[in-house]
Amino acid sequence: MKKISIDQEKCIGCGFCENCNPNLFKINQDSFKAEIVGDLSLEDIEEVKKIIDNCPVKAIKIE
Repeated sequence: MKKISIDQEKCIGCGFCENCNPNLFKINQDSFKAEIVGDLSLEDIEEVKKIIDNCPVKAIKIE
């Protein structure tokens, strides 16, 4: 199964990913960085690819 990862060094906490899919992404209120809060399902893959393509710092990947 594929997983989403977020490069915490690159993430600027803009909230784009959380706004697009709050079931998978959340901005951590302590670090102000995005984190994964859900499991990637097959139904989510196309949407997550669009989120990845539009992340302003390209911090999100599917592994």
